Amino acid sequence: MSSGMTEEAGMAGDTYDVIVIGAGPTGENVAARAVRGGLTAAIVESELVGGECSYWACMPSKALLRPAQVVAEAGAVRGVAGARLEPARVLARRDQFTHGWKDDGQAGWLNGAKIELFRGPGTITGERAVQVGDTVLRARRAVVIATGTRAVVPDALAGVRPWTSREATSAHAVPGSLAIIGGGVVGCEMAAAWSALGARVTLLSRGPLLDRLPGFAGDLVADGLRQAGVDVRTGVKVTRASRAGSGDAHAGTGAAGGGAVTLTLGDGAAVVADEVLAAVGRAPRTEGLGLETVGLESGSWLDVDDTMRVRGGGGRGAAAGTGDWLYAAGDVNHRALLTHMGKYQARICGDAIAARAAGREPAVVDRASESVVPQVVFTIPEVAAVGLTPEEAESAGYRVRVVDYEIGDVAGAALYADGYTGHAQMVVDEDRQVIVGLTMAGPGVGEMIHAATIAVAGEVPLSRLWHAVPSYPTIGEVWLRLLETYGL
Repeated sequence: MSSGMTEEAGMAGDTYDVIVIGAGPTGENVAARAVRGGLTAAIVESELVGGECSYWACMPSKALLRPAQVVAEAGAVRGVAGARLEPARVLARRDQFTHGWKDDGQAGWLNGAKIELFRGPGTITGERAVQVGDTVLRARRAVVIATGTRAVVPDALAGVRPWTSREATSAHAVPGSLAIIGGGVVGCEMAAAWSALGARVTLLSRGPLLDRLPGFAGDLVADGLRQAGVDVRTGVKVTRASRAGSGDAHAGTGAAGGGAVTLTLGDGAAVVADEVLAAVGRAPRTEGLGLETVGLESGSWLDVDDTMRVRGGGGRGAAAGTGDWLYAAGDVNHRALLTHMGKYQARICGDAIAARAAGREPAVVDRASESVVPQVVFTIPEVAAVGLTPEEAESAGYRVRVVDYEIGDVAGAALYADGYTGHAQMVVDEDRQVIVGLTMAGPGVGEMIHAATIAVAGEVPLSRLWHAVPSYPTIGEVWLRLLETYGL
């Protein structure tokens, strides 16, 4: 695989084996794995090193949610006097986890890892070439796109300066009222967080909550949010939005500026709130990357093979102009929009580039992003899932058996919280007698999901899994109850 450059050109200061566009967790891991494989790497970032997860997603959102969970847990055990939130201190603790939205530490990590950092927007200008400002970087081996996603703002909200997930996780004051549009993970988590901090929250969803998961999960979360004081409305659509004082950018005290927002619903009802959060989905951050110079569509998701190498037009071959040098890892390839899956793909991608540079085919390819994706929704109660839902398993051609069990019937759950309410659902491929999916909803289930991930990824036969004895009395005893319910 020759780049067409001379050896002398290869020694130039702006030439590297690998150039990564995007310094979030995915990009950082791609570059680090490439360096570990003996290659040189540069990384290009237009915002903060550490990306969405560090400053506007995983870390700040969980910093906001954990105190609410602690208070809920304290209130669920008789004999505990209870606990209360101190919003100012919760927000200050959140700021510690984002390092005040400064990336000195992460940039320092890149330096220690021998990864060169270039700040500014990166644009592909041709084969293995990326321009950053007045500098043209050239890659001997690969260019990797790891730019992630951005929040989608519906047209109906475009004129009212709504919050997106970024404002929802970085706001420095609790709004008096907050309307959230969207019943997915972001909408449900932020409803839990801001309600606990004292905002009057209205959650508006066109369908059931968490509709990509089995129905019981969304139902339990809806019940939990309502008990926490959230006005949860499903089956509703926002048709129009207006903000008081919208002509004055300095009006009001909301984080997004302006006065109260009025949302008109499909049935004619209205919801008024100080702020509105758009939580209806994500779009790829691929505009302005120069994809059109290599035969790809600007603003599109990037289709990749199992080593994260870009394919064109949905076919098996590489896109026109990309040859074998363009890769895309993480959310931008739309395989699994979760930080931990982006890091997993990054390890595969960096190792694949290093292997090919050494004349070998990659030893490890992506085996998880389609059917072994774990996730935790940090609502009250928590939801944790891995693998396929019953419907997904049937669509994939499996002969499916579904096993359900009430987690509250486990002794360890009753000790964990008085009146513990939770549910577990196991999806079994009957022909192979292995678990292909498992979903749990209830307090504390997020810390149990990795056991299910191992069972699904390892394709552990149920007859062998039966010998993995859960400790008593823990919530994990639900594993034994699921297997007994199955018939073992």
